[in-house]
Amino acid sequence: MSWWGKLAGGAFGYVLGGPLGALLGAVLGHNLDRGLAGLEVEEESLEPGEQERVQTAFFTATFSIMGHLAKVDGSVSRTEIDVAEAVMAKMDLDAEMRRTAIRLFNQGKQTDFPLNEVLEQFRLECHRRSILTQMFIEILLQAAYADGAMNPAEERLLLHICRQMGISEFLFRQLERMIQAERHFSGRTGRRAEAVSPGPALKDAYAILNIPPSASDAEVKRAYRRQTNLHHPDKLVAKGLPEEMMKIAAEKTHEIRQAYEQIKTARGF
Repeated sequence: MSWWGKLAGGAFGYVLGGPLGALLGAVLGHNLDRGLAGLEVEEESLEPGEQERVQTAFFTATFSIMGHLAKVDGSVSRTEIDVAEAVMAKMDLDAEMRRTAIRLFNQGKQTDFPLNEVLEQFRLECHRRSILTQMFIEILLQAAYADGAMNPAEERLLLHICRQMGISEFLFRQLERMIQAERHFSGRTGRRAEAVSPGPALKDAYAILNIPPSASDAEVKRAYRRQTNLHHPDKLVAKGLPEEMMKIAAEKTHEIRQAYEQIKTARGF
């Protein structure tokens, strides 16, 4: 049974406590705050109950902090709401899960939202799985760039989140370039081929693979395998990504594949 199925069925024994449990409990009307005892930080194989706990934490942290990010500049734009709804749509949430995600988003907008406490617990719940924290930051970056640009308040908040999660600014900037490139590249590949300028699209393709245009063919192939492995839906779910977010991961692997094919065509290998 999925993490949500156990929640809906009232099986709360595995559920996280602390600030994340308090947030989720508040929107579900349950007392899920059972404390933080028993958390491990080593990266190891997750038992079924532990995996569901991480999936619950990821879902709760993602939508509540997305709401906090949307509010950081003083107001929540229609575009930012649209991005949150687009993430929900990609996840094919049922009506109750969608209501829960919206309530979490609204919790994040509150002035007393315990950001640092939520981030610290989420970091621990991820069991040092950098692949999960990277996916989390990528989703937040997509939200920050929803209106085409990231404003200074959003940037400061995202850098703070990265510091709390143990993510370097160097990696953050890499992810930022990748998200920008994905936005440009997906827009171009959705148009008729003859209307697309190959130069800029190829530049974005390299950025998606996180390599410079000067990379060798062998480096291109290694980068493609690395990015595909990092965003493989099944592997991400095994690490604790909610099953409902598999479509988001699958979309990213599709974009990575498109970028790789673009480079292959340009290089003729």
